[in-house]
Amino acid sequence: MATGNNLQGLINFAGNTLNSLIPLLIAFALVVFFWGLVQYIMSAGESHAQGRNVMIAGITALFVMVSIWGIIRLVQNTLGVGSGAALPPPQVELNH
Repeated sequence: MATGNNLQGLINFAGNTLNSLIPLLIAFALVVFFWGLVQYIMSAGESHAQGRNVMIAGITALFVMVSIWGIIRLVQNTLGVGSGAALPPPQVELNH
Protein backbone atom coordinates (compact mmCIF):
# COMPACT_ATOMS: atom_id res chain seq x y z
CA MET A 1 0.00 0.00 0.00
CA ALA A 2 1.18 3.49 -0.78
CA THR A 3 1.28 5.91 2.13
CA GLY A 4 -0.09 8.71 -0.04
CA ASN A 5 -3.34 6.82 -0.49
CA ASN A 6 -3.65 6.20 3.25
CA LEU A 7 -3.00 9.86 4.02
CA GLN A 8 -5.46 11.02 1.39
CA GLY A 9 -8.06 8.58 2.74
CA LEU A 10 -7.53 9.89 6.26
CA ILE A 11 -7.86 13.50 5.11
CA ASN A 12 -11.03 12.66 3.17
CA PHE A 13 -12.48 10.85 6.20
CA ALA A 14 -11.69 13.80 8.49
CA GLY A 15 -13.19 16.26 6.00
CA ASN A 16 -16.36 14.22 5.59
CA THR A 17 -16.72 13.87 9.35
CA LEU A 18 -16.33 17.62 9.88
CA ASN A 19 -18.78 18.36 7.07
CA SER A 20 -21.30 16.13 8.83
CA LEU A 21 -20.73 17.76 12.23
CA ILE A 22 -21.04 21.41 11.14
CA PRO A 23 -24.84 21.39 10.60
CA LEU A 24 -25.30 19.53 13.89
CA LEU A 25 -23.22 22.11 15.78
CA ILE A 26 -25.15 24.97 14.18
CA ALA A 27 -28.45 23.29 15.07
CA PHE A 28 -27.23 22.78 18.66
CA ALA A 29 -26.29 26.47 18.98
CA LEU A 30 -29.72 27.42 17.64
CA VAL A 31 -31.40 25.15 20.22
CA VAL A 32 -29.27 26.74 22.97
CA PHE A 33 -30.40 30.20 21.83
CA PHE A 34 -34.07 29.22 21.86
CA TRP A 35 -33.68 27.51 25.25
CA GLY A 36 -32.28 30.78 26.60
CA LEU A 37 -35.19 32.64 25.02
CA VAL A 38 -37.67 30.35 26.76
CA GLN A 39 -35.85 30.86 30.08
CA TYR A 40 -35.86 34.63 29.53
CA ILE A 41 -39.58 34.79 28.77
CA MET A 42 -40.80 32.33 31.40
CA SER A 43 -38.89 33.66 34.39
CA ALA A 44 -38.07 36.86 36.19
CA GLY A 45 -35.24 38.02 38.44
CA GLU A 46 -32.10 35.90 38.58
CA SER A 47 -33.33 33.33 36.04
CA HIS A 48 -34.14 36.24 33.73
CA ALA A 49 -30.44 37.14 33.66
CA GLN A 50 -29.47 33.49 33.24
CA GLY A 51 -31.75 33.18 30.22
CA ARG A 52 -30.19 36.29 28.72
CA ASN A 53 -26.69 34.83 29.22
CA VAL A 54 -27.70 31.56 27.55
CA MET A 55 -29.15 33.49 24.59
CA ILE A 56 -25.94 35.51 24.26
CA ALA A 57 -23.86 32.31 24.33
CA GLY A 58 -26.05 30.74 21.63
CA ILE A 59 -25.91 33.82 19.38
CA THR A 60 -22.14 34.12 19.87
CA ALA A 61 -21.63 30.45 18.94
CA LEU A 62 -23.81 30.86 15.84
CA PHE A 63 -21.95 34.02 14.81
CA VAL A 64 -18.52 32.42 15.20
CA MET A 65 -19.44 29.23 13.33
CA VAL A 66 -21.18 30.98 10.44
CA SER A 67 -18.39 33.59 10.19
CA ILE A 68 -15.66 30.96 9.97
CA TRP A 69 -17.73 29.03 7.44
CA GLY A 70 -18.14 32.20 5.37
CA ILE A 71 -14.42 33.04 5.51
CA ILE A 72 -13.54 29.53 4.34
CA ARG A 73 -16.01 29.83 1.43
CA LEU A 74 -14.57 33.25 0.52
CA VAL A 75 -11.02 31.86 0.45
CA GLN A 76 -12.17 28.85 -1.59
CA ASN A 77 -13.86 31.09 -4.16
CA THR A 78 -10.92 33.50 -4.27
CA LEU A 79 -8.41 30.72 -4.89
CA GLY A 80 -10.74 28.88 -7.26
CA VAL A 81 -10.76 25.76 -5.13
CA GLY A 82 -14.10 23.99 -4.70
CA SER A 83 -14.94 21.96 -1.64
CA GLY A 84 -15.06 18.75 -3.68
CA ALA A 85 -12.33 19.54 -6.17
CA ALA A 86 -9.12 17.57 -6.01
CA LEU A 87 -5.95 19.57 -6.35
CA PRO A 88 -3.29 18.17 -8.65
CA PRO A 89 -0.05 17.28 -6.89
CA PRO A 90 2.84 19.69 -7.47
CA GLN A 91 5.08 18.80 -10.39
CA VAL A 92 8.76 19.51 -10.78
CA GLU A 93 10.07 19.82 -14.32
CA LEU A 94 13.50 18.41 -14.85
CA ASN A 95 15.47 20.02 -17.65
CA HIS A 96 18.26 17.84 -19.00
